[in-house]
Amino acid sequence: MIEIVRGDITLLDVDAIVNAANSALAGGGGVDGAIHRAAGPELARASLASAPCAPGDAVITPGFGLGARYVIHAVGPKWTGGKNGEPQVLRSTYDRSFAVALAQGDIASIAFPAISTGVYGFPKPLAAEIAMDALQRHESWFERIVACAFDEETEQLYRDALG
Repeated sequence: MIEIVRGDITLLDVDAIVNAANSALAGGGGVDGAIHRAAGPELARASLASAPCAPGDAVITPGFGLGARYVIHAVGPKWTGGKNGEPQVLRSTYDRSFAVALAQGDIASIAFPAISTGVYGFPKPLAAEIAMDALQRHESWFERIVACAFDEETEQLYRDALG
């Protein structure tokens, strides 16, 4: 089941949340910073041990101070006009996040933010289409998949893309 919610991903009752991480896995702004603040300093130490992580890939750590048991750090592409494979890299980011969650073996519910749409500048409408396609393709793998939007615009784009 795919749910679309607007809110704070760090507060969701799921087994794993996906972090829109940077390649250094060092924390940063936006959802990445919020997740690191909510999880506590242990998350930074654990994620740095897996760095660097290339765009299109993902790694997993414990959730530490979060309600979610795990954080999947997914590195999306920076938008440079769309001529450098950015849509394919974003698809890979979602696919790798799902693969990492499945490999963990005990994740039944997972929540995703809008990967790459903040400081990385990926166009929100295209990102929403890619995200909803990926969530639908992996829907049978999990009991619950949440698309967590931070703002009303993203929430509506998700709803439109889901159909």
